[in-house]
Amino acid sequence: MRDLATTVEIPAPRPEKPGLACPGLLRIVPALDGGICRVKLAGGVITSQQARAIAEAAEHCASGVLELTNRSNLQIRGVLAGQQAELIERLLAAGLGPSNPAADDVRNLLLSPAAGLDPHAVLDTRPLAAALLELLQTTPTLHGMSAKFALQLDGGEALAMLEHPHDIWLSALPGTPARLVFGLAGCPGDPPLGVVDAEQAVPLIEQLLRLFLDLAGSEYSRMRQLLAVTPARQLLQRLQERLPFALQAAPLGWQRTSIHPHPALGIYPQQQADLCMVAAGARLGRINAAQLRALAALAEQHGDASLRLTPWQGLLLPNIPEQSANQLLHALAELGLLTDAQEPLSNLIACTGSAACAKGLADSKVDALLLAKRLRASTARPQVHLSACPRSCAAAHTAPFTLLASSAGHYQLYQRTPEAAGFGQLLASALTIDEAGDWFAAHCTTGNSDA
Repeated sequence: MRDLATTVEIPAPRPEKPGLACPGLLRIVPALDGGICRVKLAGGVITSQQARAIAEAAEHCASGVLELTNRSNLQIRGVLAGQQAELIERLLAAGLGPSNPAADDVRNLLLSPAAGLDPHAVLDTRPLAAALLELLQTTPTLHGMSAKFALQLDGGEALAMLEHPHDIWLSALPGTPARLVFGLAGCPGDPPLGVVDAEQAVPLIEQLLRLFLDLAGSEYSRMRQLLAVTPARQLLQRLQERLPFALQAAPLGWQRTSIHPHPALGIYPQQQADLCMVAAGARLGRINAAQLRALAALAEQHGDASLRLTPWQGLLLPNIPEQSANQLLHALAELGLLTDAQEPLSNLIACTGSAACAKGLADSKVDALLLAKRLRASTARPQVHLSACPRSCAAAHTAPFTLLASSAGHYQLYQRTPEAAGFGQLLASALTIDEAGDWFAAHCTTGNSDA
């Protein structure tokens, strides 16, 4: 691979910003199992050729273990000592890096994995997403934002993660001309602050980001921190002063509701005639290089040679002829991916845990496998997040149930309720995994998995 250095300019690895532990493509962060390299994907999309390049790089320069993140990105785990520069070189050569090296941290824009395809969508968000990513990459002032600062663009799709809080979110309204509601430090479905025409979205975001940086300075890195000291309406007034157009009032009583609230698994219709989408989950968010290479081959054999990562830590293959969908779904299951909602693992999320993270109090991934085995003996199929520490890295949203590690092999059980903040109401303080499985079997049924 060293001959690529003649055609690909390899930037120096980016230093970690103070207080920042987020990996990037150009900043590989150490963990107990080796380095972590995060590849941020535009719209969550990779080509089959890029998938093969990632698989080869992960095998040659790292452990071969890949993680699918809850913001539709991909992480390479176990990066080997002395292999960081070559890994970066391989990824840049595959076209997976930023157009501007200084912009790698700020390319945080979440779309539906079904953008441009979903028959429920009221707006194809891909052109606007491309314009927003161009803004982020070509505006040096914006490169100072935190690597955690994130935007969400919702086109009204059925396959959409609506519970991940983002610093700024936009959601398309039905009708013409195209308009979007927007809000801060929340999710589509929260009460919006205002409305803009679609062509005003880019200048809105630019001025909102510039205003945030001016007001936040070095003290605040996230929108929720700024809103704690600057009321949203006051911030909106300051924003209006910077805009050449008037912000419109949000529709009274507007509500974005979820159509498919559970992880995307199975076959879904497309807008395009005679085509469909086929989605599968990764077991606890992980696949290996061999699986990714096989997925690339399936995308070429059945679809348009592209893969879309989902915010449920899975993959979606688009533009599949309807007559091939069942065959593809079977092939994904044979590959070891999750395709059946009745498989307990399809409803479990687990962080890296103590096996690879120094902050972890328990081996949450191993414990999740034990919990799934226990649940298979019952009809309970709860949605559960196993977190080895309070940081909740694996789930940006609050799951119906959370098992928070208190020590190795022991967890606090929480249930999300409207009244309780954070993980929700504490139901039990020191459960083993077997005890947790028995509790779910006694209190949850297939038809009442959130109760």
